[in-house]
Amino acid sequence: MEKNTHPLLLIVDDSRMSRMLVRAIVADSRPDWRIAEACNGDEALQIVAEECPDYISMDVNMPGISGLEAAGRIRMRHPEARITLCTANIQESTREAAARAGVHFVAKPITAQSVADAIAFFEA
Repeated sequence: MEKNTHPLLLIVDDSRMSRMLVRAIVADSRPDWRIAEACNGDEALQIVAEECPDYISMDVNMPGISGLEAAGRIRMRHPEARITLCTANIQESTREAAARAGVHFVAKPITAQSVADAIAFFEA
C-alpha cells in the first residue's frame, strides 16, 4: 500500500465546535490536507496507532487522559509528528510543560490567526 502524499491533520478536542472551527479554517487554507478528529486523548492514541498524522492539534483539558499526556505518548513513538497544543489553559506551567514535551503552544480562542500560527509551525 502506498503512502498517501496529502498531509494528515488530527484535531483532538472535546469541544465539537472547536473541532469544526479548526477543520473549517484548515480546509479553507489547505484543501489538500486530510483531516481526522478525536474527542479525547484516548481516541487520539487509537487513531495514531492506525496512521500517525503529520500534524496534530491537541487540546489539554479533556475527559480521560490530558492532551499533554497524550502528546507525550505520541511523541515517544512518533518523534517526527508535529504537535501543537491548542488550549485555553494558558498558565505558564502549561506553556512550560508544552516546551518540555517538545510541542508548540497556541492559546485559544480558536481564530483564523491562531490556526494560521499552528499551520506555520506545522510547515516550518
